[in-house]
Amino acid sequence: MKALRPMRALLLTLAMMAVPAASFAGVFLSVGIAPPPLPVYAQPVCPGPNYIWTPGYWAYGDDGYYWVPGTWVMAPQTGMLWTPAYWGWGGSAFLFHAGYWGPHIGFYGGINYGYGYGGFGYEGGYWNHGAFAYNRTVNNIDVTNIHNTYNRTVVNNNTTRVSYNGGKGGLAVQPRPQELAAQREQHAQPTSAQVQHQTAASQSRMQLASVNHGTPAIAATPRPGAFNSSNAVHPSPGPQANARTANNSAQSRSAQPGGAQQNAQTAARSPQQQSRPLQQATQRPQAQQQNRQQQRQQLRQQRQQLRQQRQRQRQQQRQAQRRQPGGHAQGGGGGPHGV
Repeated sequence: MKALRPMRALLLTLAMMAVPAASFAGVFLSVGIAPPPLPVYAQPVCPGPNYIWTPGYWAYGDDGYYWVPGTWVMAPQTGMLWTPAYWGWGGSAFLFHAGYWGPHIGFYGGINYGYGYGGFGYEGGYWNHGAFAYNRTVNNIDVTNIHNTYNRTVVNNNTTRVSYNGGKGGLAVQPRPQELAAQREQHAQPTSAQVQHQTAASQSRMQLASVNHGTPAIAATPRPGAFNSSNAVHPSPGPQANARTANNSAQSRSAQPGGAQQNAQTAARSPQQQSRPLQQATQRPQAQQQNRQQQRQQLRQQRQQLRQQRQRQRQQQRQAQRRQPGGHAQGGGGGPHGV
């Protein structure tokens, strides 16, 4: 099982890198369990000019959901804005929609990630003649280092910490025309620093929701991968966070087979019944071997699907190029609202 984890992470990374830039807002994962609520945390100080805030989000790995800290990222090129990733209900499972860079902000599920990402567009700043201007109302900016700032009040009535769109308990938000148009624009995939940032989060046990109960050890970092920085941010304590943790724990206990009666049933077993787990222990290695074989088979199927997907996308690109030999025109800055 552990030996397969690096392979799965590599496959996901290769899938992200292989998808054409124009279609990077694709779906790569489907999960039957909803992600936890968003943790409450403070934003680290922006480290320098032209860094863009990318909010934290729940990703999914072999051990379940884990928190990828929010962080400041240098834009891959001037004029690019970040559309955050989000989870959305797909009818039978929760689907992960990867984030991407583009000239305008696309749809991110109506999720209130905070710090300018209130569910629609981006109120944290905009590109102005090749430099990024920061809205100090929603960003943590040190004006001694960054001078290209302004103040604009942002009114956001979306105060929920729900982290997914659609389904039971999810946000009932549909894409607006501007967001649909942004999804059809030329996109750029996450930078290598962002991919490494997510990989580091996946390797930290304290970022797992099953371990931290919705309150990760590190909620945000000043730069990608700076988990050990003195400026790394821990989740903010408070009644809301504690209530969410208690609620998640209660749901986990109620969902377990047997629930609170498990201890009483164990005490009532006969000696013969209590010895059955020891007899079954000899069968576990065989079951684990079968599980590993099934996982390898799934990985082979995933690789085959990725190859087929890449072939289809190359064919679509060639067809699009034949229909439009002139190519696409790049968009400009996002303006004060980022859309």
